[in-house]
Amino acid sequence: MAVPSGRETRDARRARAIEIVTRLDAAMPEAKIELDYRTPLELVVAVALSAQTTDKRVNLVTPALFARFPTAAHYAKSNQAELEGYLKTVGLFRNKAKNLLKLGQVLVERHGGAVPLTRAELAELPGVGNKTAGVVTIHLGGENAFPVDTHILRLSKRLGLSTSSEPDGVEADLRKVFPEELWFKAHQLIIWHGRRCCEALRPQCHRCVAAELCPKKGVKLKKRR
Repeated sequence: MAVPSGRETRDARRARAIEIVTRLDAAMPEAKIELDYRTPLELVVAVALSAQTTDKRVNLVTPALFARFPTAAHYAKSNQAELEGYLKTVGLFRNKAKNLLKLGQVLVERHGGAVPLTRAELAELPGVGNKTAGVVTIHLGGENAFPVDTHILRLSKRLGLSTSSEPDGVEADLRKVFPEELWFKAHQLIIWHGRRCCEALRPQCHRCVAAELCPKKGVKLKKRR
């Protein structure tokens, strides 16, 4: 199988997408979310904190944060200044501290302190939003989704799987391209591929297991002399 030279049919694109994920899965069978968490609340908090911050940085601050705030009620009873003290090395820490305080309050007041499983309810939580809600619900076994982060947004276009520039549009396209049973796996594998091989400025095409399946849209290839 190779990238088509002309217009690609929907069935051909679907078959190519499945083959890409199959190869990525064989190369990275250990792919999983890289944020550390033990409970649904810890997952929500970790994913919310990861916006504009690396997972590695989030994992450095969450052990102390989770120990101090094990339940939604603990966040609700805290104050922004205290929360900021735990998050000062995380990007946008003041705004995230404010959101965590409100998050705890909303979970206590509307959900009895528990984390809801539906994407719609999750997206309404302070500091969450649609992408974070999608990540949380698929990892908690709530709803099937194909949440789009910066890596998936970038690679979906490079791989020729979507022409949209908006996360919601990309997710809609990927839901059509991949069978539903592959959404969760494809989501994680594309993120790992983006972090480990298909970088934004210097994609490592020479070691990509799916190189011949990729149209390399937007990639500036070096001219041979």
